Amino acid sequence: MEDGRPSAEAGLFALEAVVVGQPKRSRWRRYLGPALAVSTVAGTPLAQVTYTDDTHCFMTDASGERVVRIEQFGPAEFRFTDATDQEVGTASTGRFAKTWQLRLGTVQGRRLFLTRRGPLSTEWQLTETDPDQGPAPEVLGRVTVSTVDAWIGLQQYVVETAPALDTSERRTVIASVICLHLLRRPPGSSSAPA
Repeated sequence: MEDGRPSAEAGLFALEAVVVGQPKRSRWRRYLGPALAVSTVAGTPLAQVTYTDDTHCFMTDASGERVVRIEQFGPAEFRFTDATDQEVGTASTGRFAKTWQLRLGTVQGRRLFLTRRGPLSTEWQLTETDPDQGPAPEVLGRVTVSTVDAWIGLQQYVVETAPALDTSERRTVIASVICLHLLRRPPGSSSAPA
């Protein structure tokens, strides 16, 4: 910011580890809160995600300011824009099953891959090259999926990134985890993940 303080957006995306998850809710009452919450690993709230319809959602910081808008095109193509409607990243699937790999594009043009190694794996690896196209690439991050409430089927994603990633790249990775959740469990679908 102009006054020398870092923006909330920079603080959110400067962290090397965050948790993206479905907030806990009552089993007996209709839930009206955000679709997803972003917090520190210790549980401090950082942002929340709200669906506006089946193809758009917003991530807002703790003050309510929009930091990322996610638009879905077709079955599995996403575009990320910032508060000024400038494109800041993309995510899409390849020719494989929709939840095995996401190809990410950052604002600088860097290509990243978020890949699950098998259908039963709960870990996704972030790499700069496609792990299926050659020798094992350097792992730049991990996303670990867990179920925090088996009866309702609430999911949580722990996102860990390497110090080498900058804030704009982390923004793309966190937005892609939201897309991953949308692909695994779209709004209004059953509680069973894909």
